Amino acid sequence: MKIISVVGARPNFMKIAPFIRAIGKYNQINTSNERIQHVLVHTGQHYDERMSNTFFKELDIPEPDVNLEVGSGSHAEQVGLTMIAFEKVLLKERPDWVVVVGDVNATLACSVTAKKELVKCCHIEAGLRSHDISMPEEINRMVTDRMSDLLLTPDKMSSENLRNEGEPENSIVFVGNIMIDTLEYLREKATKIDFNNILEVNALLENEDRLKFFSKIKDYGLITMHRPSNVDDEQILEAILNWYVDDATERIPLIWPIHPRTVKQIEQFGLWNKLIACRNLLLLKPIGYLDMLRLNMGAKIMLTDSGGLQEECCVLGTPFLTLRWNTERPITLTENGGAGFLVGNNISNIKRDFDLIMNQNRNPKRPKLWDGNTADRCLNAIVNFK
Repeated sequence: MKIISVVGARPNFMKIAPFIRAIGKYNQINTSNERIQHVLVHTGQHYDERMSNTFFKELDIPEPDVNLEVGSGSHAEQVGLTMIAFEKVLLKERPDWVVVVGDVNATLACSVTAKKELVKCCHIEAGLRSHDISMPEEINRMVTDRMSDLLLTPDKMSSENLRNEGEPENSIVFVGNIMIDTLEYLREKATKIDFNNILEVNALLENEDRLKFFSKIKDYGLITMHRPSNVDDEQILEAILNWYVDDATERIPLIWPIHPRTVKQIEQFGLWNKLIACRNLLLLKPIGYLDMLRLNMGAKIMLTDSGGLQEECCVLGTPFLTLRWNTERPITLTENGGAGFLVGNNISNIKRDFDLIMNQNRNPKRPKLWDGNTADRCLNAIVNFK
C-alpha cells in the first residue's frame, strides 16, 4: 500500500507527525509484502524557513519527499496552484490513499485533486463545524469531508455532524484527537525547557528590566490572536488591546507570542507604542510547538482565537477564553465538559469570564479517546477500509 500524506501549514505538522510514527511502527511488525510505502508532501502553503525547520526537528518529522512550494497568495491562488502541482505528484506516485489533515487550503485542494484522479482520500479531523460559512476554514472542512472516502473524527459531536449531513455510516470512524498524540509524545520533553530561556531567546524587543521582572513571576497569562475578526477592524482591535493594557495586566502579567499579521495591523492602526509601553506585557516572536507547550503548561489562563490551543488547554487543564463568536471545537467548552468559555471580541463578555476563571485552578479535561493513541486508530481504519 502506498499512502501520500499532505501538510500545508504549521498546524498540520502536529497532526501528521504521529501518523508518520504509526506507519513506522506498522512497518516494523509486518512482513515486506504488507509494508506501507509513505510519501510526505509539503505544499508550502505557509512557509517560513526558520519556523518550518524548527517544527520538523521538534516533531520528529522527516524532511518532506516533495515540496510543492506553493507559497502565499489569495485563497483561489493557493488552491489552484496546489491542485496543479499535486496532480503531477499523483500521476507520478499513483498512491492507494491520500491522507489530508485539518482545514487549510491545501487540505481542500488535495482532497479535490485526489477525487478527480480516483484516489481514495482520508480526512483526519473530519466533521468539525463552526457553522459559520464566512470562515474560509469552514468551507475547506465541508468540501474536504464531502470529497473524502474515509472520515476520521476527533469527537462524537463531529461524527454526529457528518451523520446529519448525510455521510454514510461506514465512512465515519471515531478515532479521537491526533493533536493530543503529539502533546503526550512531547509532554515530558517540554517540561524540561527552561521558562526564562524561552523569554530571553524570543523577546520581540530587548528590555532587560522587563525580562528580569518576568523571570520572577509565579503566575502569568498567555495570549494568541491573529484572526481577521479580531485584528482587521481598528475599533475592535483597539478595544481588545486597551483591555489587555489597562485591565488584564493589572491582574496578571501577560505573555504574547505575537503573529506577524497582528503586528502589521497594530502598526497600521498606530497602536504599537501603547502596547510596548505596558510593563506587565511581554511580546515574543512566533515560537515553536515545544516552547508554546511549555508556556501553556505553566499558564494561569489562556486567551486565544486558535483552534488547536483550545484542545491542548483542555488536556493540560489551562482555563481559557476563546476570542471568537463560534468554535468548530465545542467539545472544548465548559458546557460540553471542557475548560473554555466562548466570549467573542465583546469586552464585557471577556471581562466577565476572565474574572470568573482567574479564580479557577487547573482541572484537566480529557474527552473520550484523547489518549495519545489516535494515530494508530487512524492507520488501522485506513488499512481495514472496505
